[in-house]
Amino acid sequence: MPTKSENLPLFNCESPTREAAQTGGRPRVREPERRQGEIVFAVPEDALPATHPARVIWTVLGTVSLALFTRGCEAVEGAAGRPVLSPRMLLTLWVYAISEGIGSAREIARLTRTNIEFRWIVGDLAVSHDKLAQFRVENGEALNQLMTDILASLMEKGLLSLKLVAQDGTRTRAAATAPSFRTYGSLLQCRQQAALHLKAVLAAAAGDDPEYTAAQHLARIAAARDFQERVEAAVVTVVELQQQRKPSDSPARASTTDAEARVMKMGDGGFRPAYNVQYAVAGSEMGGPRTIVGVNVTNVGSDMGSLSPMAEQIKERTGHYPEVVLADANHVKYEDIQAMHAKGIAVIAAPPDNAKTVEQLRAQNAEPGVIAWRERMETDEAKKLYRARASLVELTNAHQKDHHDVVQVLVRGIEKVTSVVLLNVLASNILLNARHLL
Repeated sequence: MPTKSENLPLFNCESPTREAAQTGGRPRVREPERRQGEIVFAVPEDALPATHPARVIWTVLGTVSLALFTRGCEAVEGAAGRPVLSPRMLLTLWVYAISEGIGSAREIARLTRTNIEFRWIVGDLAVSHDKLAQFRVENGEALNQLMTDILASLMEKGLLSLKLVAQDGTRTRAAATAPSFRTYGSLLQCRQQAALHLKAVLAAAAGDDPEYTAAQHLARIAAARDFQERVEAAVVTVVELQQQRKPSDSPARASTTDAEARVMKMGDGGFRPAYNVQYAVAGSEMGGPRTIVGVNVTNVGSDMGSLSPMAEQIKERTGHYPEVVLADANHVKYEDIQAMHAKGIAVIAAPPDNAKTVEQLRAQNAEPGVIAWRERMETDEAKKLYRARASLVELTNAHQKDHHDVVQVLVRGIEKVTSVVLLNVLASNILLNARHLL
């Protein structure tokens, strides 16, 4: 027969105590009430300190023109229309997220509801991941102009020097897999399958298949058409690539996921679908801020021939050519070096293993710029200055991949990939030069 104490539940705060037994009552305990509504008075502006990076980024973006981001907006003052979300707020969200190593629109949208820093940025606005992703890839021209404006601001204040610029390319994984690359014959089969699939999806939508809702039918139709468009783009690409090949070469292949991606040799020696992202970084061999003054995204696996186009881009952005450009041996192409010489730019690039000597170049009547480059690389001054290349551009490449998570892009096509890279470049330039910009 169990005793009275054995019938009592363990850890019961309402069980009678000795005092309660003497008075005949139970102790009064305050339990948490979670169903009662409450009014909380808070000022979001006071949530972050004055020196917080999110607040600094917001302030910096308030010093430059963002008019291009709202170009074409139909909702204007004095007329009907739904207002657009603040470009300054969206840029601050992306730049701060990138500085924290976050590159996913879904993750940013989630953090705007849970994280105090992101909630401070959006204030009383609500931002969806669709709007964030759309903003990033559809404002390439505005992002490019914003990068130019920030460089112009630094140049005007005398805080950016083009005496020394280092250039290098880094392979960035594309949003495609190796099995998605197919030959022309295989792509023709994919074209038939895509057409049949779209026909079946349209028939199911027309027959009002109860298995799917109206929204799901529209989503399936959009996905089927998107796949058909990507297959058609791959067919066009593989035909163009095949025309550039010799009869003895292997058949050309193109991806049904991203027709503009190419299989490239990566830093670890493997071959994967990727884009070649070229950075030009200005700075000093003694250290200090590193500013990205040029960026170019291509689907060419080689870096050769990229020096002169990058120099033209730098002049377009800043109004001046760089005085000295540092590059590794993969950039050495005689025609490119001669073009840089004609612009008055001194190239300091390591000669390849098979590079000719100065005497051999003179015997072959090589271009004067090529001979001048080869003579320059024999001097101790050039060899010493060349050591600054790693601390300038290779360190920037490492930061983009390790700190900004630019290891693989999640968008398709050179245009959209360029927009993603530009946004990361803006984040880097703003964070490194915020003190000077303010």
